[in-house]
Amino acid sequence: MKCRHWLAAPLALLLALAASAAAPGPGHHERVKVGAPTRLDWTFALGSPSRATPPAAWLGEYDSTKQEYELYVPARKDRKKALPVIVFVSASPGPAGWKQLGKLCKARGFLFAAPRGAGNDCPPKKRVRIVLDVLDDVRRNYPTDPDRTYLAGFSGGGRIACAIAFALPELVGGVMPIGASGDLREEPWLRHRAIDRLSVALLTGTTDFNLGEVARFRGPMLKGMGVRARVWVQPGLGHAIPGEKVLGEALTWLDEGAPKRRELAKKWPASRIEGGTAPDREALALALLAEGRKKLAGREAYAGLMQAQGAMNRWPDTAAGKQARALLLEYEEKPAKPWEADDLAEQRRFLAARARALDAYASGTLPPTYAKMRPDMLRAAIELWEKIRADSPDSAAGKEATKRLPALKKLLEKD
Repeated sequence: MKCRHWLAAPLALLLALAASAAAPGPGHHERVKVGAPTRLDWTFALGSPSRATPPAAWLGEYDSTKQEYELYVPARKDRKKALPVIVFVSASPGPAGWKQLGKLCKARGFLFAAPRGAGNDCPPKKRVRIVLDVLDDVRRNYPTDPDRTYLAGFSGGGRIACAIAFALPELVGGVMPIGASGDLREEPWLRHRAIDRLSVALLTGTTDFNLGEVARFRGPMLKGMGVRARVWVQPGLGHAIPGEKVLGEALTWLDEGAPKRRELAKKWPASRIEGGTAPDREALALALLAEGRKKLAGREAYAGLMQAQGAMNRWPDTAAGKQARALLLEYEEKPAKPWEADDLAEQRRFLAARARALDAYASGTLPPTYAKMRPDMLRAAIELWEKIRADSPDSAAGKEATKRLPALKKLLEKD
């Protein structure tokens, strides 16, 4: 047995060295092939639960090892130092983003990767898989810094970037959707993770038909929910990628959140997956459950229970997922449930943030593309405000609802 173990170690080392040697060196590479299927939990970015084996119909004949992407690798003296990363998701079949971000990546030492064949015409499930195939290929081949790894994308590519970042915040430090946006996941523990960890830089232009969605709706709503979010609006820009100045400012701002992300990971290691690593589903579930138990033992009972719920719902077939279920049943039977007050307060905060943002979107200027949707937007905003007023009429949000409802109803009558 000892002999076999002794022989296995050098073989594993040789394989690792061979993989490393095959990685492209410094410089810009138009076409690089993915070396192996992603180890990352790509199915969860498509919804809960995580799947050990996805349905065959999801990907069809897709072969990860035939997938290509554009790549830039910065020159560096210390080859072990973790690199910041930008993965850019295009709206078109070809890669995008390098033309606008190339100078910044070279000046700031960012690795840049842009998938091919992952545009708006690509089926969503396959598109998500391609992006995570590329991200994991980069993580396999180079030392990467998850606290400074950013998903970016233009238009529909920005929506995919948001969907992945909000589902898998442990892999990235932030997201930069351009001319587009996204919403947080419904799972409370994932919303907590986005609030605690992610930076969201939303970019648009004054003549972009998605200006209202980005600048009046999604950006303010995310910020109102507690996410570190900021909107940049480039004067005179339509539905296009902004110039180097705006991109540079947004990238600087994203990086300013990295120290907080590092501190978070020191306290709660499950909030981040280190570059180059890819824990299996059981290990991920166990880490999240362990963090939930620790929070329950402290003063964060609601957050701890939501993380246990996350472990149960995301990985229900794992041993840790089953342990999480038992833990939740135990707490459900307790006569006193002080965490319910935190749950209610959070629901009210999120509801108010959504109502304010949708109100601003619906009552502001809309391009012809979306003008016909205004009545439905107004009705949705009215419904949200009415819920808030009925729930807590004497609160600040309840008084705001009383003030806004007549104005919105008047707009709806005119439309």
